[in-house]
Amino acid sequence: AIGGARAFCGMKHVGLNVAADPLFTVSYSGINAGLVIGVADDPGMHSSQNEQDSRHYAMAAKVPMLEPADSAECIEYTKLAYELSEKFDTPVLLRLTTRIAHSQSRVAVSDRADARLKEYVKNAQKYVMMPAYAKGRHIVVEKRQNELAQWAKNASVNKIEWGSKKIGVITSGVSYQYAKEALGESASYLKLGMVYPINADLIKEFASQVEKLYVIEELDPFFEQFCKSIGVDVIGKELFPMIGELSQKIIREKMLGEQANTTSFSDNVPVRPPVMCAGCPHRGVFYILNKLKLMVSGDIGCYTLGAVAPLNAMDTTICMGASVSGLHGFNKARGEQSAKSSVAVIGDSTFMHSGVTGLINIAYNKGISTVIILDNSITGMTGHQQNPTTGYTIKGDPTSAVNLEKLCEAVGINRVSVVNPNDLKELERIIKQETSVDEPSVIITRRPCALLKTVKHEKPLAINKDKCRTCKACFKIGCPAISLKDSKAHIDSTLCVGCGLCVQLCPFDAIEKNGGNN
Repeated sequence: AIGGARAFCGMKHVGLNVAADPLFTVSYSGINAGLVIGVADDPGMHSSQNEQDSRHYAMAAKVPMLEPADSAECIEYTKLAYELSEKFDTPVLLRLTTRIAHSQSRVAVSDRADARLKEYVKNAQKYVMMPAYAKGRHIVVEKRQNELAQWAKNASVNKIEWGSKKIGVITSGVSYQYAKEALGESASYLKLGMVYPINADLIKEFASQVEKLYVIEELDPFFEQFCKSIGVDVIGKELFPMIGELSQKIIREKMLGEQANTTSFSDNVPVRPPVMCAGCPHRGVFYILNKLKLMVSGDIGCYTLGAVAPLNAMDTTICMGASVSGLHGFNKARGEQSAKSSVAVIGDSTFMHSGVTGLINIAYNKGISTVIILDNSITGMTGHQQNPTTGYTIKGDPTSAVNLEKLCEAVGINRVSVVNPNDLKELERIIKQETSVDEPSVIITRRPCALLKTVKHEKPLAINKDKCRTCKACFKIGCPAISLKDSKAHIDSTLCVGCGLCVQLCPFDAIEKNGGNN
């Protein structure tokens, strides 16, 4: 954006934590062309490690935030965000939640309007944020805050919808949809499309025309606290939960005292928790780690599922990169002996994102920790995006590939091993060997993701029922292709990719490549 081109940066809520450093400073420096930062919060923690409310970032960084309530508003608000960004010389946060991100609704599209590249003008007092210059920019930020709050008073994205004035509702985003469906015309609504800064006069004007005022918002009492700070009495979190998603049912129950009609089913639907895919190259790693009873410092990726039964092989998962730095701290705290019984596990793409610095610290601070890099040749969990180790850009164009072995050696790790994670005996030998030495080491388990289209699988395996003793050794790896059928182990040929892990576990040689007596 400083270079003169409109820019968009998208992430989920925990990504904004990482981006907070530049966000707070670019609020001071301002931008050149428009800068919009899309952030998706996850009420209910459908796929996240916390349930934070990113609206607080707008207030803390003193930047405007818009929150659309449907797909059409996503487009409308994105366009507006760029206009605001350039008009007020500020980054703009565009907040979504999981439900809006996954929703579908009618959208009116328009012709694409390309923004011209703006001229870049050298201006150290604006863009070099050392204390002498930043002090002056803080004055600009406070002035901008007041101007934005005034703009918000008459902004088209802040709408009042009059219904019955006995009940007033202040809301935004998907909570507006829930409230409208639950209450209909029995209430009036102030829908805030700009969730920060909030115009106090707009709130007071709406409050003065309704008998009873509620704030309906997911997660923290963000609007509620603002209303109370300006002397407006509202009913909020004493009625609605601070945890999880809201719904039409919750609103009807809390405000109208209605209990939802429910239907009971005689047959229970089987629980289907997320599992590693059949043929996943991470499965063998966690089987061995569990077998060796090692403390495992985990990370963010498909392999986080190594924490659940039957593998049960992970002790901690905090954030991207924390496996390596966390293990380093754990070993420093508990002494060198702890390094003999603990490892970190991190995927190749996560390692490139934020694991390298932790590994540098291990080498620099003379740690003796062992780090296992799970190299599956792709960014698996989020949709098979390329990463710096694959040799392709995010668009699929050929590019240079980072060599993990050479990278680890370059930062000071002298012991780097590469192993096929489906060779359980060799994998176990390598892990035992590397955790026993008195220097830092890296084990790279290299096998491509089973879902990659370029991977050629072996023929499905099968159980020889005459040999099977139902010892359930094959169940210990948690493969979704293996189940119990007629008191015998059974392999689903539509799921099995012939990886051979179960063959190595069966003490009776009952799992055969050619099918046998299946």
